[in-house]
Amino acid sequence: MNKVFLIGNLTRDPELSTTNSGVKFCRFTLAVSRSYSKDGKRETDFLPVVVWRAQADNCARYLKKGSKAAISGSIQTRSYDTQDGSRRYVTEIAADEVQFLSTKNDDGKSDDVDFDDLTPIDDDLPF
Repeated sequence: MNKVFLIGNLTRDPELSTTNSGVKFCRFTLAVSRSYSKDGKRETDFLPVVVWRAQADNCARYLKKGSKAAISGSIQTRSYDTQDGSRRYVTEIAADEVQFLSTKNDDGKSDDVDFDDLTPIDDDLPF
């Protein structure tokens, strides 16, 4: 079973891109504190996350650097060859679900999210 649940803060603004075939995806890094400390200091992991399709649009629109988010998904590893012929490996979290947990913006005011404006995640459900 390959299932991951994480809660953390974005380290930078999300980056929305499109594949050559027109599928949207969004990348961001999530800073997640470990539940234990080493020498009295809590360690943090910085985990790359990729989100696809309509959820990618929503993440790019409503998340920003510092936003708190919860994600569930799976760990994926892929590889590619560089121009010099060496092979590179990338491990990232492929998020199936993203929950926006931030309730206040930098000014201390509530973020006004228009939920009617959110893009549906899956229009092809049979029910």
